[in-house]
Order: sequence, then C-alpha cells, then structure tokens
Amino acid sequence: MHKKTSSLLRRALLTLGAAATLLPAAQAQQQVTFPTRPVRIITPFPAGAGPEAVLRVLAEKLQKKWGQPVIIENKPGGNGFIAIDAFKRGANDGHDLIQLDNVHLVAYPHLFKKLPYDAGKDFDTLAPLFRTYFFVGVSAGSRYKTVGDILADAKARPGKLNYGSWSVGNPVHLGSALLEAQSGTEMQHVIYKETSMLYTGVANGELDWSLGSLATAGPLQRTGKIKFIAVTAPKRHPAFPDVPTVAESGGPAGYEVTGWTAIAAPKGLPKAVAEKIQKDVEAALAEPDFKDRFATFGYEPFPTTPQLFNAFIAAESNKWGKVIERAKAALD
Repeated sequence: MHKKTSSLLRRALLTLGAAATLLPAAQAQQQVTFPTRPVRIITPFPAGAGPEAVLRVLAEKLQKKWGQPVIIENKPGGNGFIAIDAFKRGANDGHDLIQLDNVHLVAYPHLFKKLPYDAGKDFDTLAPLFRTYFFVGVSAGSRYKTVGDILADAKARPGKLNYGSWSVGNPVHLGSALLEAQSGTEMQHVIYKETSMLYTGVANGELDWSLGSLATAGPLQRTGKIKFIAVTAPKRHPAFPDVPTVAESGGPAGYEVTGWTAIAAPKGLPKAVAEKIQKDVEAALAEPDFKDRFATFGYEPFPTTPQLFNAFIAAESNKWGKVIERAKAALD
C-alpha cells in the first residue's frame, strides 16, 4: 500500500511538473495573439505624400499577414500634434500605432519649450520605415561647382549667401545649419511656404543653394533646372554615381544628413506584442516590391535592431540639439 501511494504521488508530481513547464509557453503564446481586432495607424502626413504612400503599402502587407483590417488615418497639420494627440487618446495595447519622423522625435524636443508630448515617455519606436539622404542643389547656371566653392564664398562674405527651406526645424533647415556649424560659416536662412516654391527659387537663382531630396528637388533636377553638386551621405548615391559626397566636394568630413520615419507604439506595450509588430513590419519592408516604391521617392531601407535604433535616435537628438542651440532656433 505504501509503495502504491508513493508511486501515485510520483506520477502526480511529474504531471504537475510537466504542466508547470508548459504553462509559461502557453502564456507566451497567448501574449503574441495579436491583433485581435482592426489596427489603426495614424500618420501626420497628408494623403499622397511620400511617407504616407509607403505606409499604405505597408498596411496592405500587414493586413494580409494579420488577417485584420489595417486602417490608415491621416491627421496632417499642427506640426504633427493633431496626429500625436489622436494617438495618445487611442488604444494602448498596440491596436493604435503612429508614424513619426525624425523632426517629431529628435528636433521638436529642442525647438519647443513646451510640447504636447514627451518623445521619450509617450512612444516606443518599434522600427524605422525608411531613410532618405539629401542633395546639395544649385541652379543649372550657378558659379558654384562644389560645396568647397560655396563655403569659400560664405567665408569671404559672411552672412551674404542664402539657403532655403520650408520651415524652422525641418531636416533641410537643420542640415544646412549643420553645414554652417561644421564649416564655421554664417549664411541666411530663407523660408518658403511650399517646397515647390523653394526649389523654383533655387532654379531661378533667388537662392544660392538648398538641400533637397529626390522627391522634392528631383523633378527640377531631371528637367535640368537644378544641378546636384553633392550628396549628404557617407558614400555616393547609387543612382547618381558621378555626384560626390559633401566631403569629396570640399565640405567638412563626416557631414551627414538624413530624413527618416518610424512606426511607434504606446510606451509600455507588452514585449511579445512589440516584438511581433516590429518583426512583421521588418518582414514586410524586406519584400521586393518595396524597392520600387522606395526608388520612386528616393528612399532606402533602414534595417536595424530596436536597441540600435533607439541608440541612433538618442545620438540624433544630441546632434541636432547642439545645432539648434548654435542656430538659436525656436518655435515657441
């Protein structure tokens, strides 16, 4: 009788042990059951804009993978604050996501004394969507053939040369201010209401030069009204192998300016859910047809891990914070 009881007890303990072993796995599997209803991705970009167009392709792919509708909700205007407010009032379990760009995450915290959000506390940046480099553009008939020519003239005539952008604090403005900082020059920043007016100003000689992407300055470059004399990347752009980097064109070494966007979720999302969204986004972006979409706007993939991406964001914030402080730029 004693032996039989001991045998039964051992079997019971083994059964309980097996159940205990399986429980964490079952719990983990339950945690990654996502999504369970439609997912909304809020974007501060208007319909048809390059970043928004990429987001719509991504949404189609995620919808197929997740078996749930993925809805894009455009909330442009107000420096992106309208979109961010809608996001903050939404679901905090991952079913409401937001598309943000580098201005929201690394520039505005230094440009505004008071923000309606905290970039470090309100968002969990899960994955970058793309990045784009800029070109130094001048008019087709400009006497400037290199970045070195621009900087030499700027040093000879402090405050006389000008460059343009469409607002204070955008990547084109801050990238131009970075060039001033790294070269020890001082130039005038001219603000245009629209990007089309900005690059027309470059083409007709109203502006001495301006940074521009393939999406914004590319149309006038292709018609021969603007010429690219350098690219703000560490190496030459594959589509423009004859255009040197800024350093190769007589500018400062290590000069680099990018624009980028990311998918973010509410802070504190369960790790398993965050990892699933991040991995599914990365898998979608790796599909071949995204290359064509990226090429249309001059974008490129930005593969990285969440840890490295967060370190990159911190480094970018530090970099642009110093540029903004030097330029005495502010938005309130």
